[in-house]
Amino acid sequence: MTMNIFWMQAGGCGGDTWAMMNVTSPTLPEMIGALDVNPLWHPSLSTGGHADYQALVQDLVAGKRCLDILFVEGAVIRGPGGSGGYDSSCLGPKKDLVAQLTRKATWVVAAGTCASFGGIGADGEVEATGLQFAGRERGGFLGADFLSAGGHPVINLPGCPCQGEVLVGVLASLATGRELALNELQEPVVWYGMLVHQGCTRNEYHEYRVEDAEFGQQGCLFFHMGCRGPLTHGPCNKILWNHRNSKTRAGVPCLGCTQPEFPQPYPFFQTRNIADIPVELPEGVDRAHYLAYKGMAAAAAPQRLIARKSRV
Repeated sequence: MTMNIFWMQAGGCGGDTWAMMNVTSPTLPEMIGALDVNPLWHPSLSTGGHADYQALVQDLVAGKRCLDILFVEGAVIRGPGGSGGYDSSCLGPKKDLVAQLTRKATWVVAAGTCASFGGIGADGEVEATGLQFAGRERGGFLGADFLSAGGHPVINLPGCPCQGEVLVGVLASLATGRELALNELQEPVVWYGMLVHQGCTRNEYHEYRVEDAEFGQQGCLFFHMGCRGPLTHGPCNKILWNHRNSKTRAGVPCLGCTQPEFPQPYPFFQTRNIADIPVELPEGVDRAHYLAYKGMAAAAAPQRLIARKSRV
């Protein structure tokens, strides 16, 4: 049976859309052609005008047309004062349309960190929030107990933007009836079940505390440069961007863009330390054991790592 898809742009930049457009194996048109899906609407790709959009939305809300998969890109904007007036369309505040369509859809997918957790603007006067999470707290706009018309919670696909391969992978999974196991943040485990650090090519430097304090070298970026790879779950070093690279492989610290707290309220590219010990330790690491281990690890570092050459 053909599955109807509706893509809604809420309070976001559109980066998730263009990440999805950049997938190559297969391309988005090839993916849609191979699956039994019907893209009803996408704000960047559909050719219809306001009248077509209004008629389609009214049919979906009234239940005259089936809505199988609803993608929401961008946070739900509730400001000012809960009115939603900061993010309106020809049909009124988008938050009201989100409330209507999410209850008609069999599956609801939050595309990107803003839609998943609130992201940029979550602490500002625009009153941004995620669909079913506000940061790490369950609830968000739809409420902690929300279930779609198909009886499913929101599927969160964080990332700023979310990787295109993840977006089309979820589309393919839902369209073919493949079950997606979700973690406690309602993210598919197949893509968010590993730390960015696990696929980092600088792992050995991290283990021996061979550190970098400036850009352009080959050491670990966690201890001084603000890298959040050991704290962040995401697929960046598993499938790579455009199957080619990632921030850490290019010598840029992971910004933790899939985390519910993104963007962080303190400087990027700078690790918060107390007495040369990171305030936030790698996931699962006990502070007492870390204190005992760090000195021994640095002392045991192989000379080939210590004698690394600058990339510049």
